[in-house]
Amino acid sequence: MSITLAQVAGPAYTRIYSFGAARGENAVPNEDLIGPIDSSDEWIRQRTGIITRARANKDTDAIDLATEAAAEAIEKSGVPADQVDLVIVATISNPKQTPSVSAIVADRVGANPAAAYDINAACAGYAYAIAQADALIKAGAARYALVIGTEKLSDVVDPTDRSISFLLGDGAGAALIGPSDTPGIAPAVWGSDGSKADAVGMNGTLTQFRDGEVPWPTLRQEGQTVFRWAVWEMAKVAREALDKAGVEPTDIAAFIPHQANMRIIDEFAKQLKLPESTVIARDIETTGNTSAASIPLASHRLMAEHPELSGGLALQIGFGAGLVFAAQVVVLP
Repeated sequence: MSITLAQVAGPAYTRIYSFGAARGENAVPNEDLIGPIDSSDEWIRQRTGIITRARANKDTDAIDLATEAAAEAIEKSGVPADQVDLVIVATISNPKQTPSVSAIVADRVGANPAAAYDINAACAGYAYAIAQADALIKAGAARYALVIGTEKLSDVVDPTDRSISFLLGDGAGAALIGPSDTPGIAPAVWGSDGSKADAVGMNGTLTQFRDGEVPWPTLRQEGQTVFRWAVWEMAKVAREALDKAGVEPTDIAAFIPHQANMRIIDEFAKQLKLPESTVIARDIETTGNTSAASIPLASHRLMAEHPELSGGLALQIGFGAGLVFAAQVVVLP
C-alpha cells in the first residue's frame, strides 16, 4: 500500500504590516572623519550626500539594534509576539560566527520557538529576506514573519580608507509580514555576479588575522566599479521588477533604493523616469550607508514623514558586496 505524505499550503497573498527601526546612538558629522582620509566636509557631501551618519556605542552590537527594531515592528503590527513563527535576519556584522542573530532576537522579543536563520546578502539582504518570507508564508511554512536588516559597520571600518569608511553607519530596520487578502508583495528580481566579487567586500579573512598575516579585516570597495555597476545594471533590474509587478513608473508612490550614495539614488530616479509625485527615500543624508539595514530604515523614516503613502506602492532595490541584488514592488503598510 502506498502512503501519500500530507502537504500544507498557505495564503495566496502576503503584505507588510509594519516597520520598526533603531539607529546608532551617535550622530557622527563629516568633520569627525576627514582628518584620517585627508578630505573635507564639502568633498564628502558632493560625492555621497552624507552630512552625518549614525554610529553605535561600543557596547551596542547588531543584535541589540535588531532587537529594538523588531520590538517596534511587532508592537505596531498588532500581531502577538508568540504568533511570529519565522525570523529572518540579514546582516554581515554578527559579532560572532555563531549563534545566529535571528535566534537570539526571536528569544528576546518573545517569538520562541520561531524558526530563525541569518542570511548574508550584504546590502541586498533585506530585499532577499522579504522575498523568502513572502514565499515561505505562501507555502504554508510560516504565518507571520519578522524580517530584519541589522548592521554595526563601525566595527569593520578602517578610518584611513578613502574608498568606503566615511560612508558607513550603524542601525537596524524590521518589517512584520503576514497573510493578506490582496497582493502586497510582488515577485522579486534577484541574482548576483560573483565574477566581480572583489569590487566590494572584506580585505582579509579571520584566519589570516588570527595568524598575523593581515590587520583586522575591514570593508573596502572599488568605488568607480561599484558606481557604474549600480547605476547602469541596477536600473535594468528595477525596471524588470516593475514589469514583474505589472505596474508602471507612474504607479510608484515611493522609491526606496539601498542608501549607498545620493548620486546613485538621483541617477536611478532619472533613468526610471519616475514622476515628480514619487517620494524618494534619502535616509543616507543623516544615517549613512547601513548595508542590509538601509532599506527598512529608509522605509520607516519615509512612513513617519509621509503617512499619506500608506497603501501606496513602493519600489525597493538592494545591491552590494558580491554584486548581489534584489528588487520588488511592495504595498506600504
